[in-house]
Amino acid sequence: MRPRNPTAGSVRAIESYNNGDRGQNSIPMRAPVTAIFMLASLLLAIGEKPGIGVDHVIVYKHERRLVLLSQGKELKSYRIALGGEPNGRKTRQGDHRTPEGSYVLDSRNANSHFYKALHISYPNSKDIAAAKKSGISPGGDIMLHGLPKEYAFVGKAHTLHDWTDGCIAVSN
Repeated sequence: MRPRNPTAGSVRAIESYNNGDRGQNSIPMRAPVTAIFMLASLLLAIGEKPGIGVDHVIVYKHERRLVLLSQGKELKSYRIALGGEPNGRKTRQGDHRTPEGSYVLDSRNANSHFYKALHISYPNSKDIAAAKKSGISPGGDIMLHGLPKEYAFVGKAHTLHDWTDGCIAVSN
């Protein structure tokens, strides 16, 4: 259920998949995993105005594209860089893969050396159970972030190469 006043609190979810799993330009039609954030500052953290009402962030790994949606309509799209081994699902700590599935942007790390780092709720209970069954750690600390402050001058050129440890990187 969406709040009536998007500036008072908003629904935020992040979904990530390979286009081979979902179709070239498909938008998921299943019920999204969502969380209510009480601070509109999360939208400001990704450079959007609170009144816009972004309710989903979709990552198309194969296209290296992040899309902001409001009620199923695309508001804005960004080029991104992913983990150094981007193909496939993240299954364990240190695999340099970006998670695939539904997750929540659940906090902001104000002390990160990356520009505006937003935490993604990986691993979820399904990820933890799969890793436990395999006897490995699923990893964690996956973020949606900009460039390290000392490399901001690189700008959009950072999207020419996948360089993160599994995070999703956008230009500052």
